[in-house]
Amino acid sequence: MTDEGATPKVPAAANTLAIGVMGQDLPDDRIVPRKQVASWALWDWATQPFNSVILTFVFASLYLISDNFLPADVAALADGDPIKDRALADLSSGYGLATTIAGILIFLLAPVLGQRADANGSKKRVLLLFTGLLALLQFALFFVYASPAYFWYGAGVLALGAVVSEIAGVNYNAMLVQVSTKSTIGKVSGLGWGLGYLGGIVALVIVVALTFADWFGLDTSNGLAYRLIAVGAAVWTVVFSLPLFFNVPESAPSPGRERVGFFRSYVVLVKDIARLYRESRHTFWFLFASAVYRDGLAGVFAFGGVLAAVAFHFTTNEVLIFGIAANIVAGISTIIAGRIDDFVGPKAVILFTLFGLVVMALVVFFLHDLGTAVFWAGGLTLSAFVGPAQAASRSLLARVTPEGRQGEIFGLYATTGRVASFISPALWTVSITIFGATIYGVLGIALVILVGAVLLLFVKLPKYVRAEAPGSIPGSLA
Repeated sequence: MTDEGATPKVPAAANTLAIGVMGQDLPDDRIVPRKQVASWALWDWATQPFNSVILTFVFASLYLISDNFLPADVAALADGDPIKDRALADLSSGYGLATTIAGILIFLLAPVLGQRADANGSKKRVLLLFTGLLALLQFALFFVYASPAYFWYGAGVLALGAVVSEIAGVNYNAMLVQVSTKSTIGKVSGLGWGLGYLGGIVALVIVVALTFADWFGLDTSNGLAYRLIAVGAAVWTVVFSLPLFFNVPESAPSPGRERVGFFRSYVVLVKDIARLYRESRHTFWFLFASAVYRDGLAGVFAFGGVLAAVAFHFTTNEVLIFGIAANIVAGISTIIAGRIDDFVGPKAVILFTLFGLVVMALVVFFLHDLGTAVFWAGGLTLSAFVGPAQAASRSLLARVTPEGRQGEIFGLYATTGRVASFISPALWTVSITIFGATIYGVLGIALVILVGAVLLLFVKLPKYVRAEAPGSIPGSLA
């Protein structure tokens, strides 16, 4: 590791040097057109409904893992019947198997495809390809009819969509340096994350409105309502992702990067990881630390609804309303925190939000007997911390990534996150099993976040030097 504030010593022959002072290699003598910034950020808005509507709140949880895909005689049994519960558990575990396979594919493909996009100067072309595939896969969900015969088709399409979405995100994140400068990178990253949260919630509110309107009398048998939601999400992805492809230029090929065949890319990848450890050790260790705390951040949203329903006895409608409110809070706080990122540096933002998350988790745990007001206040505060931590992590990685290796490093970012993705679910489960109450799961999530925060404390990043945007008043917030 390098010492805090010191410039990493790198062999002079290396062309892809890590930046010694965070952001020094990011251009700051140009003005990025607002159209490019807005177009890039809209991609987050365009693709978030796949995560929030398709994977999290609606299609997977309310449709695919439901009575619709049970045999008729089992579906007719009363809720709580052991046979029916077992059948639903089988659906859940089957979907879990599909997503596990998806995680393995992401682990194997993301860094190599990112590396090849760096070498070829094809980040936007790869992003276009995988965004198109994501839209097509959402369209394909229209054919998931409400019958047990279609369960594995639906689970497979969703899992493949998760792979495609993750690989698209690798190239999208790698393009962050094209639409920002060292004085604006935090703000731009926060704008994208914030629009993502808000876009997902707008899409979810539309779904809720259609449901309350009873789909205007449309016959929604055979799962048609859910299948139309998937089509709507696909159209949303296509429409709102187009500005990026029209307005943001393609990246140039990375100078000095070896172009090799697909399988040879894995050999190059191993060599590059070793070189990253030697030449940019702070980047290497940041990938490790962030994998831990990002899994904790994912756990906050993954188990928040369960905690609200089981530990605080929220009704279904209350859980849905809380989910909408939580994402709105997360979106707004992320956009605001992006500006603070550029002012004080991303590491400070990450550490503040991580330790804030731990404190609020403990507040929710120790005061849970006071009722739902505690969860509303504590849960929304937790949501306000999650988005900024995610956005600042992306901007920090962009700042410390060696020039010309953005696709590869963000591929490793996705991969390390997948490697650690079992930690939060495991500690959530273990905590509840040991103490016998759902509320104790909060302690498991808090522990993951705390460990990640402590690991980040020991990552000796280059000293942050705030940059001034061209034409800005010295000391003003760019």
